[in-house]
Amino acid sequence: MKHQEQNNQEVWIGVEQLENDPNFLQSIGKEFGRDGLMAREEAMEVKANRRDFLKFLGFSVSAATVAASCDIPVKRAIPYVTKPDEIVPGVASYYASSFVNGGDYCAVLVKTREGRPIKVEGNALSGITRGGTSARAQASVLSLYDTNRYQAPMKNDGGTWNKTTWDNLDKELAGKLGKGAIRIVTNTLLSPTAQKALGEFLAAYPDAKVVTYDAVSSSALLQANEASFGIRAVPNYQFDKADVVVSFGADFLGTWISPIEYARQYASKRRIDDIKKPSMSHHIQVESAMTLTGSNADNRILVKPSEMGQAIVALYNAVAAKAGSQTVRGGQSGVADAMAKVADKLWSSRGRSLVVCGTNNTGEQILVNAINNLLDNYGHTLGFANASLQRQGIDGDVKNLIAEMNAGKVATLIVWGANPAFDLPDADLFKKGMEKTPTKISLAYSPDETSVLCDYVAPNHHYLESWGDAQPKSGFFSLIQPTIAPLFDTRQAEESLLRWANSININKDAEQPYYEYLNANWQANMFNRQSHFATFRAFWDSTLHDGVFEIKEQEPAYTFGADVAAAAAKVTKPGSGLEISFIETVNVGAGQYADNPWLQEMPDPVSRCVWGNYLAIPIEFDGNRRFDGAGVFAGLNKNEYFKSADKVEVTINGQPQTITCVRQFGQKKDTTAIALGYGRRVSGQCGIGIGTNVYPWMKRDADGNVQYFATNVEVKPGVGVDDEFACVQYHHTMGVKGKVNGSEEELNIDEVALMALGKGFQGSLTERSVIEKTHIKDLDHFLHHDGKDGQREGLYVRRAHHEHLNEQTLYPYDKYVEEKYSQGHHWGLHVDLNACIGCGACQVACVAENNVAIVGKHEVYRHHEMSWLRIDRYFYGDYENPNVVYQPMMCQHCDNAPCENVCPVSATNHSAEGLNQMAYNRCIGTRYCANNCPYKVRRFNWMDYSTADLFPVNEVSLNGEEVPFGADNLTRMVLNPDVTVRVRGVMEKCSFCVQRIQEAKLTAKKEGRALQDGEVKSACQTACPTGAITFGDTNMKGSAIDEKFHHPLNYIVLEELNVRPSVQYTTKVNNRDESIS
Repeated sequence: MKHQEQNNQEVWIGVEQLENDPNFLQSIGKEFGRDGLMAREEAMEVKANRRDFLKFLGFSVSAATVAASCDIPVKRAIPYVTKPDEIVPGVASYYASSFVNGGDYCAVLVKTREGRPIKVEGNALSGITRGGTSARAQASVLSLYDTNRYQAPMKNDGGTWNKTTWDNLDKELAGKLGKGAIRIVTNTLLSPTAQKALGEFLAAYPDAKVVTYDAVSSSALLQANEASFGIRAVPNYQFDKADVVVSFGADFLGTWISPIEYARQYASKRRIDDIKKPSMSHHIQVESAMTLTGSNADNRILVKPSEMGQAIVALYNAVAAKAGSQTVRGGQSGVADAMAKVADKLWSSRGRSLVVCGTNNTGEQILVNAINNLLDNYGHTLGFANASLQRQGIDGDVKNLIAEMNAGKVATLIVWGANPAFDLPDADLFKKGMEKTPTKISLAYSPDETSVLCDYVAPNHHYLESWGDAQPKSGFFSLIQPTIAPLFDTRQAEESLLRWANSININKDAEQPYYEYLNANWQANMFNRQSHFATFRAFWDSTLHDGVFEIKEQEPAYTFGADVAAAAAKVTKPGSGLEISFIETVNVGAGQYADNPWLQEMPDPVSRCVWGNYLAIPIEFDGNRRFDGAGVFAGLNKNEYFKSADKVEVTINGQPQTITCVRQFGQKKDTTAIALGYGRRVSGQCGIGIGTNVYPWMKRDADGNVQYFATNVEVKPGVGVDDEFACVQYHHTMGVKGKVNGSEEELNIDEVALMALGKGFQGSLTERSVIEKTHIKDLDHFLHHDGKDGQREGLYVRRAHHEHLNEQTLYPYDKYVEEKYSQGHHWGLHVDLNACIGCGACQVACVAENNVAIVGKHEVYRHHEMSWLRIDRYFYGDYENPNVVYQPMMCQHCDNAPCENVCPVSATNHSAEGLNQMAYNRCIGTRYCANNCPYKVRRFNWMDYSTADLFPVNEVSLNGEEVPFGADNLTRMVLNPDVTVRVRGVMEKCSFCVQRIQEAKLTAKKEGRALQDGEVKSACQTACPTGAITFGDTNMKGSAIDEKFHHPLNYIVLEELNVRPSVQYTTKVNNRDESIS
């Protein structure tokens, strides 16, 4: 493979930039994307185009006239007749609870306003998540108000679904249950009380059995630990104790087992706290497709999916040779030399290293166990005290169930929290088995591919309406409590099972039967496991208030006893031809979140694509600024050239599907990848028909475990082009520079390349500061180098130059400005790029907190997405396998803000506390502010996305259908009443969560005290699982934000412009070993 010699200075955002694609460079230079203000003129039946329209009327006049002619709908408020005692209008209440969906877990605080849950925050008391959240947890509140939820018990009468009553449903099922074998299908079930309820059901029906599986499975990991140690559990991994981390395909920062927990641990070893004695962990990722975890790694070693097993064998043999232990046959892969160097790293950090594996092959997992055992890691960086319970499914069990169903041996099938008719590789066989099963019951809370094939639906509560508990790790318990009364006629699934089992332990006549059952179980089985509280009532109230109850366990005794030679014989055999990986994304997951628009519109961190899954095409560099996306595929010639947005026909196992492709850095040659979980056929309106269903392409191995890759893939190019390819990587960016029509042009979106003297509005030779990065061993050189040898000047030297440059900008240094904002509060935000992993939790939290509109795929394609906070992804280093930097970018709240002095109506102005404010009712939509913003963080409401009730074209396009998304009263219950909902023609952007600032100030004022450090937290800060974001008063000396702003590695984006932003960043530092590749 031809590799570009690493250029330590070059930073890029995509392949089109490096290729100087003229079409791309010309299109990206458009400030406001495609089509402009009057989008879809045909929908409005306007004969004149936008150019002619504005030519006659003039922009600002026309925009103001159109906006003024719109009647803003009146929303009437109805007061309480008798106000509930626990509700104070205008004051939020918080309830400790837990977000649980299969194996996904997050301890949360649910924010309610006037009895409505509107936001979730992380629970800092949790020893697992420690206040962090995920994008999925943040978006979970929206699913509560999903209009597509089941609203009552349902019965399928010959293909026609009719509502029924709970009494009638229970009576009918009483006559059907017990007449043959019963099988209950679930995903991982974390609730100990739900497990108890299941136990009572099984006792009532001796021929019943529970079958647990996970769509993205860790079945092989569980089986390997049972074979190795006699313990069927996921170890308690401790990344914060590992100096060297090696991952074989485990996306532990994104989707693997407990990513919130692992991300916090991982980030603690990546920060540079002591500049004089810097240290950080070394992370090596072995994979074929770039995952979120791989993009954060110091070194990535690329292998084909079928060769992963041989890479593991090679590492085992290298470590075993050093330990004087038995080696095994195999390991002769193309990365054997690299594995030998990795073994050196691991061996030098014995007891302080960690090897993890995300494959679903039992032999490979046993070998990884053997490696950790030889390295003396058990009891140090991993172990079985407080083992994880977040993956419990065994793939072979559901395979056996399918055989039972098709043999007619199952009389009743109950499906709870799972969708096996969609997310299994043999889903078609499962559906055929359902046809042979007389009675089928679904406990789903919204329609899915499985529930519509059932005879009865006993709809479950949403978790925000439920009582419950969870045990994500052994000894770590948390409670789930309802924060709103059930919106529909639903019933908790556990209560349904207990009623059908005629349990004597549930009071059917109680107002909340399952609450009493849960409370009694905790009194019988939890209270005696603690000694702090004398009475159960005190224990229960304290746990309900805190949300968590945790017991520190001692490491059990165990020894490694697996046959490594037999394990090596079971590893995956190298395949041939083109291979494909099926990966899970942080937003849609295995498909269970496909109907959540907040997650659909959240860009995938790596590909930056939204509203669908795409085929990742590897890139091969030809040494001459050309990046070939065709010759990398076996059987294709050089004339068959791929570009992003091209459609191709992919055939696996004789099953063809048409997919849009995207060229992706870091993809192994002769491989491709695609996300699973898309292509839903039964879901909410936002999930149906989005993307491609890849589950039918998957297979099982000899152990019955699902394999998340395929070999002998055929790709046929030239199928067409995706006219609405929605990838946001080049939207609103600061950085592209290239040749257009043979001449060098400076576009308004590149801030990383040298600009010639006299060009650009700063009028001086400078290198724009967007991304600052260095190696941990080069910190002194990076900070202090004088640049006289032709190398790049150090950070301190370059920042000193800005004082001269600032005098030549439109915003010269003004001592008055500095003195003015040094008084009182001055709010600022800091992002540690070494802790930011690009997970997107902050982005979804911002949407939830600030009522940011969802616009749909068509509008995103036209650069009209409304996100106040974006996460820019930058590449540097090797062209084919680069390193990655993620940079959250929001309004910088500049003290010399260029947007403020161009607004003709002063709709944007500066507060005395340093906030760049928006007066929405004054904005007439000229967009001058967005044009003048160097950070490109302002968003314009091209349509009335919030209500879609002003013009026909304001309806949002979802799945090819015009729908008024978010206009219904139920969905609007999620809106934050403290934040104005914007309308058409208005500019908006990050407000630094000013509503939270005001709330904290008012609280301090009422209590007669000054604001304390950390009392005000922005939504993005509280959502971050790694603690990468710090917010506070920069005038408060010694505060957390003050310390961050004075960190030696701190820098300011585009500092040379002297716009004096209130957001600053920590330099990205890596620990790459150039000898490992």
